[in-house]
Amino acid sequence: MAIEPTKEQLPELISSIQSYFREEWDQEVSELKARLLLDYVMKEIAPVAYNKGIRDAESYFRQKIEDLPGSCHEDELSYWT
Repeated sequence: MAIEPTKEQLPELISSIQSYFREEWDQEVSELKARLLLDYVMKEIAPVAYNKGIRDAESYFRQKIEDLPGSCHEDELSYWT
């Protein structure tokens, strides 16, 4: 599954990369270089964070499913007991 920014996000991400290099490294980075770096990060690094998020969500929902009987169970036919 490819992780792709939307068309609206792309210019903002490129600008953010350029700002980062300007502020942190005192370097001007062209739009092309920023785009190439973004492409690399999206292909190589983003899947690591994405997969971590998926594992965290899976763990969270597994725990909630395990708790389901205790949190949703109602005693049956308990009026006369």
